[in-house]
Amino acid sequence: MLFFCGSQNVVRNGLRGRKHLYKCKDCGRQFVGGNRRDKSQVITAYVEGKQTLGQLALKYGVNEKTIRRDLEAMHHVQKISKYKQVTIQMDTTYWGRRFGLMIIRDAVRGRVLWRKYVTHETIADYMEGVNWLKSKGFKIYGVVIDGMRGLAKALHPLPVQLCQFHQILTIRKYITQDPDIEASKALLDLVNNIIHMDKESFIGAFTEWYEKYQDVLNERVHDKRIKKKTPPFMRPKLRSAYFSVKRNMPLLWTFYDRPELGLPNTNNALEGLNSELKTKVRVHSGISKEHRKKLLDQLLKRHY
Repeated sequence: MLFFCGSQNVVRNGLRGRKHLYKCKDCGRQFVGGNRRDKSQVITAYVEGKQTLGQLALKYGVNEKTIRRDLEAMHHVQKISKYKQVTIQMDTTYWGRRFGLMIIRDAVRGRVLWRKYVTHETIADYMEGVNWLKSKGFKIYGVVIDGMRGLAKALHPLPVQLCQFHQILTIRKYITQDPDIEASKALLDLVNNIIHMDKESFIGAFTEWYEKYQDVLNERVHDKRIKKKTPPFMRPKLRSAYFSVKRNMPLLWTFYDRPELGLPNTNNALEGLNSELKTKVRVHSGISKEHRKKLLDQLLKRHY
């Protein structure tokens, strides 16, 4: 217990840790003083300061179990934004194969509007978030997605922008970042520059690419040993890359066709948030799934 003495005639005896034992020479009363541990400061140091349990225990002169009890006070409070007219970004990031965090974010104000922990990414979970926003009075003018098949159709009639950077990643997956034939190199260079081109220029260049390399794209295997009536295509990965761009073309330019919506053409801002979360959680590797959720909730709390 901490006692206060009105006398100025007080002496201090050193004790272990950051606390000290004081004695009043007038009345003889002894009391403990020093820096007091504030749980909110402990939580902030753990979440924002990237300090481990051991470092915090040393800092506050207590054992790790005490710090762990302080961190149990972390809890999630769902805040509802007062700005109801929004364009949104949605994406999921993972820690391992069975632990993911799905986020819906205000694309203009940068505020997290909704989040859910998932084992894998599904259209139903995204629609749950969209329907939750609508139930809270949000008016959604447009959505930026990462290209999950079927999601754009499920979001209809909302305007949907496919993240152009994710389209680039899809093309790299099919033909790699260092393709070996001229047609693949030309397609990769074109798609890599999509972020810096307008709609008309890109579509024109894409059409020219097809006219130049359609024979390469449609070439079939010449092998008499193959008994199929129609031989397979020589370059299926290149065809997959080409048809991915062709199929997604309308979704890649929603921001360009509908500038009044204020849609970004990529999900890079949301990816930046995901990267920040991963960096801070990485400091506390080895924590349980429930503690990881509490840590992420505290990090997201600063983005509501």
